[in-house]
Amino acid sequence: MHTFRCVCHSKLFFGNTNCVSCQRTVAMCPACRQVSAMEELEDGTWKCLRNGCGQRQRFCQNRVEHAACNWGVLFEEKDQTLCTNCRLNQMIPDLSVPGNLEKWQRLEAAKRRVLYIIEAIGLPIGMPDQEELLPLGFEFKADGAKPVSTGHAGGLIVINIKEADSVHREQTRVEFGEPQRTLVGHFRHELGHYYWDLLVKPHHLEAFREKFGNEESPTYTEALQAYYANGPKPNWPKQYVSAYASMHPWEDFAESFATYLDMVAIVTTADHFEQENQRFESYDFDELLNAYREIGIMANEFNREIGLLDLVPEVFTAPVIEKLRFVHTLTG
Repeated sequence: MHTFRCVCHSKLFFGNTNCVSCQRTVAMCPACRQVSAMEELEDGTWKCLRNGCGQRQRFCQNRVEHAACNWGVLFEEKDQTLCTNCRLNQMIPDLSVPGNLEKWQRLEAAKRRVLYIIEAIGLPIGMPDQEELLPLGFEFKADGAKPVSTGHAGGLIVINIKEADSVHREQTRVEFGEPQRTLVGHFRHELGHYYWDLLVKPHHLEAFREKFGNEESPTYTEALQAYYANGPKPNWPKQYVSAYASMHPWEDFAESFATYLDMVAIVTTADHFEQENQRFESYDFDELLNAYREIGIMANEFNREIGLLDLVPEVFTAPVIEKLRFVHTLTG
């Protein structure tokens, strides 16, 4: 992630809806993919003021009605009221329930951030109106008569909205020993399952099995039962990026995919603030990994100085590196 510039030359950040310096209205422009100052036109539409853009647009309905988005919708898309990110939603929480709006806003903020990086590294996203790609969808649900399990199936990612409650999430993180249980982390992990279905299974299955194992033996159900009965595999840090990754090849890939996205996001953000012009396309995998390791050492020490968890808790053994390298081959 990187910062952007307002017409007043102040910095804008990914989630901004107003410039804190000049108070102009800002939005993520879907044409130039920049958070930019906007000028309201006489007909109620908005014009991107970024040099070289000038795209006319409307604001996403979820921004106008719920302050749950900061993206625009291209003016030419006459039949659309939602931005490309919000169109992926198949279910949102019941907003009449106190607290649900705030939880949904947090979920949407995390989702937008993750999908922005996904597109930046060249991974396709199946939209609801596409036939050639597995459609990606999201359901944000609360527990009812039956508890809601966060997970993925057939392109649909379900997230229990209580994950947006920081107290619940911290209790669960400690209970399951998950150092990076965050909303961003949930999206990155579940998207790993989506891209296994979309890219790995139809095109790279043999290479996947060489690195991660055969996903059919044991079955996922058998592996899940064994994991919760016996815990992670002995000496899992030698082969896996996390304890949960040792449960089954599908989870190994999803955890490796999420770690790869962490790596890209952290390294490109660090380079942006140092150079202001670094782009993802200039990295090869080994450069990316080495940079992430160096940043991790420094960031971990910063965090330890004030008692926070490590930013980069992973240990990158040779098998883990090869799994991350496999994920890298799927991008661009």
